[in-house]
Amino acid sequence: MTPADDGGGTRLAVLGSPIAHSQSPALHAAAYGVLGLPWTYEAIEVRQPDLGAFVRSVAVDPAWRGLSLTMPLKRDILPMLDTRDEPTGLTGGANTVLLDDGRLRGFNTDVYGVTAALREAGIDGLRSVEILGAGATAASVLAAVHALGATGLLLRARDAGRARPVVELARRLGMTVTVLAPREPGEAGFAADLVVSTLPGGADMPAAPSTANPASTPLLDVAYSPWPTAVAAYWLAGGGRVIGGLEMLVNQALGQVRAFTFGDPWMPLADEPAVLRAMRASIGLDPEAARVV
Repeated sequence: MTPADDGGGTRLAVLGSPIAHSQSPALHAAAYGVLGLPWTYEAIEVRQPDLGAFVRSVAVDPAWRGLSLTMPLKRDILPMLDTRDEPTGLTGGANTVLLDDGRLRGFNTDVYGVTAALREAGIDGLRSVEILGAGATAASVLAAVHALGATGLLLRARDAGRARPVVELARRLGMTVTVLAPREPGEAGFAADLVVSTLPGGADMPAAPSTANPASTPLLDVAYSPWPTAVAAYWLAGGGRVIGGLEMLVNQALGQVRAFTFGDPWMPLADEPAVLRAMRASIGLDPEAARVV
């Protein structure tokens, strides 16, 4: 299948506030360079109140092909979408918008980003997972670990009310759920195969971020700046294995590149291994560790 016509000046951007720190422009530039597409991808500061006006302006401009979104814009965009893929409907957030002849098609590639990062690390099956934090990212993580077989969830959240959407999603997926405060003792008999931190990179770490043993239970930390995060540092000090947030980031970006080129985040790219190697190298990851899954 041939990628979308570049139109002689195709534009893409990641939106958010703040956004200057974003690694997305480097990732996408690397990908389009390998694909031979003269597309531009930039970071644009857009706050919540300004999202509607910005999206309306680019939707009617034929030069624009797509948008990447950071939180909280992933939720704010939902009423503007003409279509949503299944992960968007499941998690309540879209991180990717394809501008398709005036129609806004929403995708969530965060779920793919998590599953791909875990599979690259050799984690292909799960039973029970402990998630730290209950924001929007936790919903995408939950959908991803469920796709890998997880049926049990221990969710640590400071605010039980804020955790409700994640709890309801877990129950819709048929998972058993226990919600605990950050420092509460773990549930007897619960043994996590994986701990996932969805806490912001600069967040303070609870006294005991998990009852899991770092030496025997891997950690996926979706944050990547500053690095290591407090939770990752705790895990590493305990002799544990840590999968960093850049691994998720590069894989969700790969899904976005697929969506922007083919209109389908599941459609493999031409010479995808080379694309992934270039993307990894652009943000300081080992390009030889690339594994398309």
